[in-house]
Amino acid sequence: MEFATPKPLKPSSNISDIVSKFAKVCKLRSIGVFTSENQDHHHQHPNNPNNISAPFGEDGSDVTEDTERDGVKIHPQPMEVTRTSSMCGDAELSKLFDIVSALKLAYIQLQEAHVPYNPKKIVAADGHFMAELESLCQIKRVYKETQCVKPKSDSSHSAILRKKVELNEKLLEELKFQTEVKNSDIICLQQELRDLDLMNVTLAENARQISLQRKNARVLNITTFQDAYRAASKSIHDFAKPLISLMKASGWDLDLAAKAVEVEAAYSKRSHKKYAFEAYIARRMFYGMSLKAYNVDGIMRYDDPMDALIENPDSDFARFCGEKYLLVVHPMMESWFFGHLDHRTLVLSGKHPRTSFYQIFARMAMRVWVLHGIAPSIDSEAKIFAVKRGSKFSDAYMESVEEDGKGAAVLDEGQVEFMVMPGFRIGETIVRSRVYVSKPKM
Repeated sequence: MEFATPKPLKPSSNISDIVSKFAKVCKLRSIGVFTSENQDHHHQHPNNPNNISAPFGEDGSDVTEDTERDGVKIHPQPMEVTRTSSMCGDAELSKLFDIVSALKLAYIQLQEAHVPYNPKKIVAADGHFMAELESLCQIKRVYKETQCVKPKSDSSHSAILRKKVELNEKLLEELKFQTEVKNSDIICLQQELRDLDLMNVTLAENARQISLQRKNARVLNITTFQDAYRAASKSIHDFAKPLISLMKASGWDLDLAAKAVEVEAAYSKRSHKKYAFEAYIARRMFYGMSLKAYNVDGIMRYDDPMDALIENPDSDFARFCGEKYLLVVHPMMESWFFGHLDHRTLVLSGKHPRTSFYQIFARMAMRVWVLHGIAPSIDSEAKIFAVKRGSKFSDAYMESVEEDGKGAAVLDEGQVEFMVMPGFRIGETIVRSRVYVSKPKM
């Protein structure tokens, strides 16, 4: 027959601890009853000729020294002193110890029944041992029944509390995550605020510098514009020279050509007809252009405008240059001048020919382009104005091309034959237009 030590229901139970420790002390082993059926299958140990099952060590001896009491061989076992719970009374403890002592004695009798081997004694000792073991189990059941009522209630309450704790822990983790997200957002916003503060400081400094410079900026900018105006006027004059030379070389009648440009103009000298061609070029160059501010620093850094056209063939200036060439140089003029339309073909394809004629034109186009960009940069309300033929000459708004900067007087009674260059109004400053004035008849 084989016995197993009953497992305690709860590790916290004092009686369960005692039973468990008792099982460890007794070291219960399987005790078999030899019968005629299994005796042949039992292996004989070399040190045990009587085929006695060893209840403790492999050699049949106890793991501790044997002692004798009243002629009875006793195998002493180590016992641990355990503190019982205050929930157990003295009577229950006394009964428990009596049962444990009787159980140990029954176990010793069961051992003695094997030496010498006596089946009847073994069965009787086994019955006695089982009875004592059942008594011990009964005490355990009684203790369990008396202690399980409150723990169930406590267990149910603990389960509820445990669920609440788990829920609160999940909520706490969620709040921690949200806090981390908020802290991250705060750090990003603080960095943005620092960047904005730095930007505001920079803008404030720029505004202060602009405010300080604005007092003297008008005079300087007007002077710059006047220089650009004179440069544009001169570039038109410079382009008119090769144009007139090509007309002469092509056999054109300059008188008829001048008359075609300015039908009713009266000239003081035949050489003054060159102003008609300059007026034609200026009208074509300024035609359809509205004043709008744009950065001219990029184009101004080039000494040769052809370099700007080659490096940036798709720039606004490159488009302006091509459009104005097609408008100023008529196909018939180009065909008469060069015998072909190669310049026009290249310009139409978005390219710019590197001929001396086109280089002079590109320089003129650059001066006009810069002039249009500077005016509105100085004053957003800048305006361009023209003078009609037959208008009375006014020294406040007009400048005679015949003066040529030498201060030659022009009679106030003279009338405007045609305008060579338009004028500009920038704030309260007037940049006078350039006109050709006929002398009054004597």
